[in-house]
Amino acid sequence: MRTGQIVCSLAGSDKNTFLVVVGTDDKSLLVCDGKRYKLSKPKRKNKKHIAPMLKTLEEQELTTDKALRRALAVFRSNNDKEKSLCQKQI
Repeated sequence: MRTGQIVCSLAGSDKNTFLVVVGTDDKSLLVCDGKRYKLSKPKRKNKKHIAPMLKTLEEQELTTDKALRRALAVFRSNNDKEKSLCQKQI
């Protein structure tokens, strides 16, 4: 997975939510949603607990929390089919 890619959380307190990858580690990813997990303090998630989506955000959409929230809101509203796929994988 690469920086800017939208992913769906499959496990944990943020289950069934869309997040954006902002960094990678050996076994984990750093993800943000702009509200609960800010860019200044991203959430570390195990790669096994993430389902990748096809969409990748532009670099300008990753500059601020507000821009990140807006981009995810547009993705959520346009992709009800992918949201249902995310929930079925669990």
